[in-house]
Amino acid sequence: MLILTRDSIIGVLGEVTVAPITSTIRDIPSEVVLSRLDGIDKDCAVNCDHIQTVSAAKIGSLITTLSNAKLMEASQAVIFALNLNASEQPD
Repeated sequence: MLILTRDSIIGVLGEVTVAPITSTIRDIPSEVVLSRLDGIDKDCAVNCDHIQTVSAAKIGSLITTLSNAKLMEASQAVIFALNLNASEQPD
């Protein structure tokens, strides 16, 4: 899981918002591909089409910290998945 909740509030909340990581790579704008270069054992993808809020107790140990570039990709994937791009919204 990629934790999407901001770091400063995680300790206060009982739940966190996450995007699951899957071995299925679809090469679509709502996912972020991760590889060994990102500290992951095998190629996988963060699936932002399935964002969910889960109990903080379900969060396991930290595997890796993503680079700023990958975090920006994740931000764009969330914007795409939730259709938040204001320039593409109807008037």
